[in-house]
Amino acid sequence: MGNIRTSFVKRTSKELIETYPGKFTTDFDENKKLVQEFSTVSTKHLRNKIAGYVTRLVRNNYF
Repeated sequence: MGNIRTSFVKRTSKELIETYPGKFTTDFDENKKLVQEFSTVSTKHLRNKIAGYVTRLVRNNYF
């Protein structure tokens, strides 16, 4: 069983990676700071979800 993410988390993550290529790494803590800087996410929980999905995409070389 895997994690289920909303379409908002997936869409926002992909947009951030496409808008800022080469900025995101496989380090979750670094990506968390970058998501906070580059997006207008309102809650810490949502920021962490997006940062986790960005980390997963970068680690699996989707972009």
